[in-house]
Amino acid sequence: MMSAQILVLAKEPVAGKVKTRLSPTLTGVQAAQIATAALLDTLDAVRRTDCSDRLLVIDGFLDAPGFLVVPQVTGPLDERIAAAFDDAWAYRRLPMLLIGMDTPQLSADLLTEALRTLLAPGVDAVLGLAPDGGWWGLGLRRPQPGLIRGIETSREDTGARQRDALIHAGLVVGDLPLVQDVDTVGDLADVAALVPDSRFARTVSMVLT
Repeated sequence: MMSAQILVLAKEPVAGKVKTRLSPTLTGVQAAQIATAALLDTLDAVRRTDCSDRLLVIDGFLDAPGFLVVPQVTGPLDERIAAAFDDAWAYRRLPMLLIGMDTPQLSADLLTEALRTLLAPGVDAVLGLAPDGGWWGLGLRRPQPGLIRGIETSREDTGARQRDALIHAGLVVGDLPLVQDVDTVGDLADVAALVPDSRFARTVSMVLT
């Protein structure tokens, strides 16, 4: 077992409050169905990953067997990400990998490799970028709230700015594979094709037909 924690930062899939960028093509209910499938597939992948602890840091509530469920703080996303690392560190002082609910194609193998990279000698952090300029995974050996707060999210350079902040602070950053996240309707079919037997792919097929 790898001595590390995986944190899943998520929202409770409530119609009208999640995946709003899928509207108006999809209804609020359909967007929530997509979000539910993505989150449940993500949790399944994390459960299959051999790590010390699994935390669901959620805005709202979800029953998640095998996870310590931790409420998100209020505030902008950068504040919530920083606080998630602080909360996990307070629970156990182990290296942490934070992911979201927008990459249902993540597998236990990919997460295992991400943890191995984070735990490699001399590595302080890992970062996995997304094609839209954001990032899908951020791993830290210990909390670095000052390097997360102030990095504006949902920008074309969010990932690059986060990486620069880590490097300029003197951290050695390991690069994770590029992974596409699900933000728009155009992303649905592309990601579903990567995991055709998944809950996510079945849900995408249902709402798009």
